Amino acid sequence: MTTSTPDQVPSSLTADEAAAVRDAVAEAVLGTPAGLRAALESEPDAYLRLVGASRTAAEETSRLLRESINGARAAGHSWDTLGRLLGVSRQAAQQRFSAPSQPASVRPGDAEHPHRKVISPVTAFDEMAVLATEGLRGWHLVDFGTLFHVLEESEQQWEYRRMPWTPGSSARRRLEAEGWQLVRETTFPWGYYTRALDLPADRN
Repeated sequence: MTTSTPDQVPSSLTADEAAAVRDAVAEAVLGTPAGLRAALESEPDAYLRLVGASRTAAEETSRLLRESINGARAAGHSWDTLGRLLGVSRQAAQQRFSAPSQPASVRPGDAEHPHRKVISPVTAFDEMAVLATEGLRGWHLVDFGTLFHVLEESEQQWEYRRMPWTPGSSARRRLEAEGWQLVRETTFPWGYYTRALDLPADRN
């Protein structure tokens, strides 16, 4: 894996790519609400719809930024690197974007979830191998976060897929038609899918 040096932060986008992303966001805001672009010519209320669309875009891009940072952390990048990429200090980046290393509601011996466990740390590069092993043992993925997965014990084996997240894509529809289930709707940059196998859990 290529990592950055202390004096060099990899540029995530070229100037043209950054401009294209900005244009795509602006186009989504103006072009997605039905008739908004044309209505701005003559309807005062259209500007309120524009505010609503822009607010939705801002909330979603803020969520994507946070989850992208979680993904970068899972890929092994430091808060120092992320801070320099964001133009803030390491401490500021960590304070603003750090996520819990484990869900507070699931801990060893938790009476509310006696048949659940947390595997941590896992990274973007080893998590699928770990899930494959745990799936054979009957552990079903029910939640996940930065550097951890929450698994629930069952009597059958499970298999897992991970795909770049694209809501409503043909790939997602195809997977669901084949019996795969998305673990969680709000996920980025990966969508995690799980499917039960008609085999008993291997406890050995």
